[in-house]
Amino acid sequence: MAAEQFKRADVGFQGGQVLSVRVAHEAYDGLRNALGDTRTGTGEGAHRWHELRTADSDIAIDLSQVVYVRVETEEQRVGF
Repeated sequence: MAAEQFKRADVGFQGGQVLSVRVAHEAYDGLRNALGDTRTGTGEGAHRWHELRTADSDIAIDLSQVVYVRVETEEQRVGF
């Protein structure tokens, strides 16, 4: 995973908690697909938990508690 490009993403949960992570594009797409399946009640989305692989850890997320996912679209810059 070291050669992959990571983006910063925030996962918001019911109750107001936010989990900030750095994820590869494939991991973000996997989370979005799992959320879509859960919301529509189709496919593998009947499963409540999703494992999200981040730059530094693996996180089990309860999909039924996710309110939003935000991913940065701009490249990171240093300085002014």
